[in-house]
Amino acid sequence: MIKQSGKLAARRLYEEFGLENTNDFVLEDLVHVRDIIFEEKPLENCDGKIMFGASKSMISINSNIKYPGRRRFTIAHELGHFEMHRGVELPDDTPLTLDYFQHGNREYEANEFATELLMPELEFRNFVKGKRFSPDLLREIAAHFNTSITSSVFRYQQIGNHPIYLFHSCNGKLNYWKSSPNYFLTVKDITRLSVPIDSVAREFFDKGIIYSKEESAQEIVKSTWFVTNGYDSDDLFYEYAIVTKDYNTVLSVVWEE
Repeated sequence: MIKQSGKLAARRLYEEFGLENTNDFVLEDLVHVRDIIFEEKPLENCDGKIMFGASKSMISINSNIKYPGRRRFTIAHELGHFEMHRGVELPDDTPLTLDYFQHGNREYEANEFATELLMPELEFRNFVKGKRFSPDLLREIAAHFNTSITSSVFRYQQIGNHPIYLFHSCNGKLNYWKSSPNYFLTVKDITRLSVPIDSVAREFFDKGIIYSKEESAQEIVKSTWFVTNGYDSDDLFYEYAIVTKDYNTVLSVVWEE
C-alpha cells in the first residue's frame, strides 16, 4: 500500500470543492457529501470510529465528548480515515490515538489530515503572526479554529513562530516527546520512565493538581526536562500541563521566553 500524506489529502478536498479557508464549509456537510452515514451516540471507551461497508460507510462519534473542539477534530480524523484508508480495518479512536502523533502511519495520517483541514497552514501562520506565545494564545487558536486545545498545540509545534517542546505522559510515565523544527536541546533519557519529580506533570500524577487558566504557565528550570552541562546555566523555563483526567494523561508544553 502506498503511503498517503494526510496534509495532501486535506488539500485535495479543499481543491475538489473550491474551498479557500475554514469559513467556507461546515464539517458535517463534507461528511454528508461523501455519502457517509453519520451518527452521534454514547460510545464505550472511544471518541469515534468508522466502519466501511460494501456500499456505504458509517462514522460514529461519542455523544458524551465534552468539548466542541474535540468533537470537531474527531469528526475530521474519521473523515481522514475515509479519504485515505477505505477498506482497512482500523481501531476505535480514543484520546490516545487522537493525540498521539506517533501512533502508527494510519493514525498519524488521519491526525495530519484533520489538522490541515481544520487549521490550514497558511491560515494558521497568518493568525499567529506577531503574537507572543503563551497558554492564552493556544486557547485563542483553539477557539478561532474551533478545534481541540491538544490539536492546536501540535499544530503550533509544527509551524508556530516560537520554539516549544511537547512531552506526552500517561500514568506518570513519559510516552514520547516532540520539538519545534530546528530547536535542539538534549532531553533527559526518561522515555518510558517516570516524569521528572519537579515537573508540573508530576504534580498532577502525584497530587492531582490542575492549575487554573490564570496560573497555567508554571515556572520550572531547564534541568527539569533537559540535560544541563557544567557550563550551562539552569535557565528559567515554563510548563503548561494539559490534563486529560479520564485517561490519566498529560501533554506538557515547555518553552523559554
